[in-house]
Amino acid sequence: MEREIREFIAFMHNTRRTSYNTEVSYQRDLKKVSAFLKERGIDNFSDASEEALEDYVQYMENENFASSTISRSIASLRALYHFLQKEGRVEKDPSEVLRAPKVEKKTPEILTIQEVSLLLEQPDKNTPKGLRDSAMLELLYATGMRVSELIHLELDSVNLRLSYVTCQEGGRERVIPIGHVSRDILERYLKESRPVFVKNDDEKKLFTNCSGTPISRQGFWKVLKSYAEEAGIKKDITPHTLRHSFAVHMLQNGADVRSVQEMLGHSDISTTQVYLNMNMVRMRDVYMNAHPRS
Repeated sequence: MEREIREFIAFMHNTRRTSYNTEVSYQRDLKKVSAFLKERGIDNFSDASEEALEDYVQYMENENFASSTISRSIASLRALYHFLQKEGRVEKDPSEVLRAPKVEKKTPEILTIQEVSLLLEQPDKNTPKGLRDSAMLELLYATGMRVSELIHLELDSVNLRLSYVTCQEGGRERVIPIGHVSRDILERYLKESRPVFVKNDDEKKLFTNCSGTPISRQGFWKVLKSYAEEAGIKKDITPHTLRHSFAVHMLQNGADVRSVQEMLGHSDISTTQVYLNMNMVRMRDVYMNAHPRS
């Protein structure tokens, strides 16, 4: 089964251009299924019956797995069997009988443009740490990149002269433009702040902690949370909040969905269209509250 999973992931990576995080999710789900099937004497996914897969779903339900986890596992199985069927390894897709439980989708928390401005005003740019924090927050909002991408940026990922940043994840690369605000604060950070933290010339990561080693996701999360509290923002902010806000604000201001998709690095445009739907809901609310004959 390990071979089937490896070949499936390679197909998704090379043909479907899936993200690194998606591929990790597929691997995790399918390895759990394979362990379950092996205990029942099934050594290949192509040999698994509809009943065996239904038993796995029933097992997850009996163990009180979250509905979202069960749904994701079923989606992973369907993607795998679609690949196996395409390759001619199975005649009939046994995952077709699986029914995912209803999952109540939680709308991502979005900051208003005013709340983002307030958040970005919090760092004290007269201190090395505040300058670094400002550069991180401004760059995250300017590009909509993932926090995992932000903390893995290296010095040569940023081109200040041409005002763009290059993101790399899972062997894929995308170039995202940045505005003058983000560019200027990055330039200041590199000249005034980073040399205070980094004493080792071999350190290539763009952002480090105060000890000069690469900042972690948890470290960034603490930075974001503290400034949100200082700004008096009561919303449930996560490391992805600025990414979600970037997408909605871009669409609000006239960006087309395809361009936003490319900047976010979504392999499927339907993922980006979620933000378009959120924007439409917001516009409807504004209309209903403001139009005199609504």
